[in-house]
Amino acid sequence: MVIIINSILELLTTKIPLGNWVENLVNFLINNFSGPLNGFASFIEFIVSGIESILAFPHPLILIAIFAAAAWKLKGKKMAVFVTLGLLLVLNLGMWEPLVVTLASIITSVLIALVIGIPIGIIKAHNKVVDLVTRPILDFMQTIPPFVYLIPALMFFGLGNVSGVIATVVFAIAPPIRLTYLGIKQVDEELEEAGHAFGANWWQILFKIELPGAMPSIMMGINQCIMLSLSMVVIAAMIGAGGLGKPVLRSLNVVDIGLGFEAGLGVVIIAMVLDRMFGRDS
Repeated sequence: MVIIINSILELLTTKIPLGNWVENLVNFLINNFSGPLNGFASFIEFIVSGIESILAFPHPLILIAIFAAAAWKLKGKKMAVFVTLGLLLVLNLGMWEPLVVTLASIITSVLIALVIGIPIGIIKAHNKVVDLVTRPILDFMQTIPPFVYLIPALMFFGLGNVSGVIATVVFAIAPPIRLTYLGIKQVDEELEEAGHAFGANWWQILFKIELPGAMPSIMMGINQCIMLSLSMVVIAAMIGAGGLGKPVLRSLNVVDIGLGFEAGLGVVIIAMVLDRMFGRDS
């Protein structure tokens, strides 16, 4: 009996070499799939650089005017005034270039997350197997600390904006998936039955009944994706990503309260602008 108890205790106290397994897996993927990984990194870098060039091409005042016009169209005159004053303050503080880099990373991350997330949400709503498989994965993704996402991104793609975008996509993709799924599930079944009765096929039901009915939920998912992307882009400065996170990190390293406040204010302004323009009514 004592021997059995000692064996059980020894088994329980023996550390599982989980870290070594993960390290071996990562090394295997890097050694055998370096070509596709480099190609994917180059593709992401191309998109980020292209969007950044587009945003940096016009004079800052012209870009502010474009954002103000978009805000007026989407939310009204008060929102246009808020956007104008907020972005002018960022320009005055000397944070315009980091703001452009941050916006380019956010736009890239959100586009990739939505292109992947919304179709997965649609499939998840129509396939019980996919729903069962993705549910624990999404639970895991939404509960692990955001800093953990930086580790695999850094290992696979190194320092730079690409790693920040990849980590941001993984961090922000869960809300579009779940809210697209939830929106489609909440569509009235009688509407779908009426569509079937009139001879509508699966695609017509999806695009003319389910997606329009789920649009409020999908838009909420887009809003949450944008907000999570902004928070993660700032954190990604720890692995070499540029943008507003860089002066925030630098201010922490050198205890520069003024720089930290200015950079933090820039983050707050862009967060409020994006939230009000693409989220709730102002």
